[in-house]
Amino acid sequence: MVQTTSWTKGNGSVHVFVADSTPLTGRLIADSLRRDRTFDIIDASASLILPMATSLRPEVAIISGNLEGVRSRGFEILKQLRAAVPKTRTIMLLDSGECNLVVEAFRSGARGVFCRHDPLKMLSRCVHKVHEGQLWINATQLEFLLEALTEAPPARLVDTCGTALLSRREQDVVRWLVEGFSNREIGRELKISENTVKNYIFRIFDKLGVSSRVQVAIYAANQRATNRPPDMHQLEIP
Repeated sequence: MVQTTSWTKGNGSVHVFVADSTPLTGRLIADSLRRDRTFDIIDASASLILPMATSLRPEVAIISGNLEGVRSRGFEILKQLRAAVPKTRTIMLLDSGECNLVVEAFRSGARGVFCRHDPLKMLSRCVHKVHEGQLWINATQLEFLLEALTEAPPARLVDTCGTALLSRREQDVVRWLVEGFSNREIGRELKISENTVKNYIFRIFDKLGVSSRVQVAIYAANQRATNRPPDMHQLEIP
């Protein structure tokens, strides 16, 4: 049975849901975040994450990659959470910043990753940025993600109905963009002018609702994993 803990919607607070690997560490993180008076915090055990999140619909959820002794259970719950409460923006709490963990977190739908060796005082800033629609990822983690993208087959960018968002030529531009090519290099590969490439990129940004090349790459990563377009606006590199 879901516990009766609740919060008052519309009170101006950012409603944050915390589910760490153990109840004790979850309470420690929740207590740390409560120092920020703009947050309204609820922490829960792994077994209650989905029913509580579905009922309470937090703006931000912090989910541990490992839950109650089960390795990587948090990644599976993250995917289910994204399907059940798509408007909730999730931060994955990782034991380490290993490449495979970071990539899997974003592929599963995370909007940010926070490692246990990071200063805990930075978690409050992380929550604010993710709540504002930004991504929380550092430069090294971004390199991991971009490398994974270049090794994977091209994504077919579609909307929730499966309709292609981009033309074939725009898809070609995205493929080279994800591999880190400049506008001039993309033009050379596609035998079009640099200015034409720039125009394609502006149209791609507009169709995907993003504002940077990095966001296009992360959008593609999410599509490969779920075929669902993420809500993306800005990138925050701590």
